Formats: sequence, C-alpha cells, structure tokens
Amino acid sequence: QVQLVESGGGLVQAGGSLRLSCAASGRTFSTYAMGWFRQAPGKEREFLARIRWTSGAATYADSAKGRFTVSRDNAKNTVYLQLDSLKPEDTAVYYCANKPSQFRDYDYWGQGTQVTVSS
Repeated sequence: QVQLVESGGGLVQAGGSLRLSCAASGRTFSTYAMGWFRQAPGKEREFLARIRWTSGAATYADSAKGRFTVSRDNAKNTVYLQLDSLKPEDTAVYYCANKPSQFRDYDYWGQGTQVTVSS
C-alpha cells in the first residue's frame, strides 16, 4: 500500500500563491507517477498534473498550464504542486494520487487539502 498525505492548502486572495505538498509512504518504490487532481463543489474531479517518479517528466492539463507547476523530491518521497496567480474558480479540494504503472489507473489517494481563493 501507499499512504498519501496532502498539506499546504488554505485561504488566499486572488492573485496569490500556495504550494501544496503530498508526502508518500509505504510501497513508494512501485510508483510510476504521482498525479494532482481537484474537485470543486458540485463539479467532477479534474486532473491537473502528473509527474513521473523517476524521470521527473511532467504532464499538465490545459487548465493548469502556465500557472501550476508540479515537482518532486525523491529523497523526501514528496510531490509538490505550486499554485500561482490563483483565481476564485481555483477554489476546490486538491488531491494527490499514486499511479502504479503507465497502463494502470490511479490506485491510492490522499485525503485532500482545501484551497479557497477569495476575490
């Protein structure tokens, strides 16, 4: 199993920044990539970004390109999501998830961290 714990959410004004962290423990050696998602009230969960655990190669959704940056620190088993130029519509619960291989879906999820952007 892989345990994931997000942190770093909070209340920020529009135009501000936050850095979310996702600390992984357990069978992290079996991780192919880590992904970031968000879910706003009344909306479906939305993919934001993914980072390969070994190479660090990143993939972004169009909604995240230019404002969000994913990174990882292998020594700390931690993945980050830098959120810049935040907008009120970015308000959501943000989740990280473990992707065990290229062809398998995300299998373990964190509990989420709330990001609230005020106008």
